[in-house]
Formats: sequence, C-alpha cells, structure tokens
Amino acid sequence: MPIVFAHLFGLVIGAALAWVASPTLGSNEGPIVLSRPFAVVVAFASFVWLPVVGYFAAFHGDWSYLYLVSPRQVPSAIDLGLVLLAVLAVVAGFWLAVGPVRTRRTGLLVALMAVPGGIATVSLPFVIHRLSVSGTFAQFHGHFGTEPIAASALGRGVLFMGILVAAGIAWTVRALMQMGYDAPS
Repeated sequence: MPIVFAHLFGLVIGAALAWVASPTLGSNEGPIVLSRPFAVVVAFASFVWLPVVGYFAAFHGDWSYLYLVSPRQVPSAIDLGLVLLAVLAVVAGFWLAVGPVRTRRTGLLVALMAVPGGIATVSLPFVIHRLSVSGTFAQFHGHFGTEPIAASALGRGVLFMGILVAAGIAWTVRALMQMGYDAPS
C-alpha cells in the first residue's frame, strides 16, 4: 500500500467496519472506545494495517512514495509518523462513522466512505504508471533499470500483502458480525 493512499483507504475501511458493526453499535450507547467493536477495529489496524503499510514504507519506500520523493531524503521518523497516521486513519474512520451509524444517517456514512475512496480512485489514472513499475527513485526518474511490478519482489509483496489485508478484513467483518448476532435485540 503506497503511503500516499494508505490514509485514504484507512478511512474507508474504518467507516465500512463501523457500518458492519451497526447492530452492535446501535444497541450500545456507551463510550465507543470501551466497546468490543472498537477493540476489534484497533486490533485490525494494529496487527494487519500497520505491518502492511510499514512493510512498503520500510522495504519499498521509493514505490510507497510513488517516486515523488527519494526515501533517502525522508527521515525515518517521518516514515514512522506517516505509518502510524495510516493506522490512526482506520480507527478515525470507524470513530467518525459511529455517530451516523447510531442515528441511521446513511448519507453521512456513505460520504465518509465515498469522499476518501473517490479521491483515491480519481488519482489512480495519474499515478498508474508509477504504481506499475519497481525501481529506485533514481531509476524511475533516469528512465533506466525499472522493471514491471509483476516481475519483481515488489509485485510478490503487493500480492502477499493484498491477501493479508483481505484475510484481515474478512476476519474483522466476521468478528463484528458475530457480535451483532450476539447483541441484545
């Protein structure tokens, strides 16, 4: 996951998970940070989203920054901060969506998912070439030595991490739905 898009997708994932947890959230008026769905979302953000975003920032930084800046010029503290902000985006997306979920204002909930998702989608045509190649900042800008993502270690990383995120989301959705079945009517 490129660090440039990780925050946007994090917000979308968090809001979508709040929607999945709506049966539990609707029956619980207490503080959201003390709820079981919040704990599950924090676990997803910490144990799935953090390693995935962190992997690309640490091992494929050139690609993660879409070859816009050289990762050698970015202090590691900035990398860490951006990765942690991506994790917080998942939690923030969930937290922001709780109010609309509890009051059944689906328009606001859809907007919480559509705006960041739309920004990422509209940006894709402008960065698809950058996403499709593997190389260093110097190789990309010097037009030498890059290779298609499918033939690189980066491509295998994207595939593996994509599977990991999909499995993490599936587990989280299952856990949140099970809480909904167990929630009092």
